[in-house]
Amino acid sequence: MSTALREAAVVLTFEEFVAVRGPALVRLARGLLRDPDTAEDVVQDVLAKALLKWGRVSAADDPVAYVNRMVVNACTSWWRRAARRERPAGEDLPEPAGRTRPDASAQLADRDQLLTALRALPLKQRTVLVLRYFEDASDEQIADVLDVTTGTVRSNAHRGLAALRRVVER
Repeated sequence: MSTALREAAVVLTFEEFVAVRGPALVRLARGLLRDPDTAEDVVQDVLAKALLKWGRVSAADDPVAYVNRMVVNACTSWWRRAARRERPAGEDLPEPAGRTRPDASAQLADRDQLLTALRALPLKQRTVLVLRYFEDASDEQIADVLDVTTGTVRSNAHRGLAALRRVVER
């Protein structure tokens, strides 16, 4: 995250903040949760809470990190409650006739393999990798969001990448 964006976030209204940071927040949640729809719901809930506390959020030293942490905490809470949640059965509907798409099955298979491996990682390792590679956050920023040391961030990143490499090499 650039310093200019962080400084600009201090003077942004809530609506401007959401317009600028909304897609990145959804990417962050999608990296942490299995279901993209759930990720969007979590972000929407976080933004609703942030709106109610916008005075406190915008007055923070780094509002972007503040809201990122809210998203990480909300995703963690969602995982903790997941065992008690009902899961609807999905139906695969046939595609309407006349629509053709290019075959992207190999690309989707690689993506699915990576996401499955990422989701199998322990929560802290997964969070570090998502913040580092999806959000392009520095180790210091990740340490601030997770309230850990930069050494802990680096060791979790190392362990997480090693686990991902083992899965991909199989």
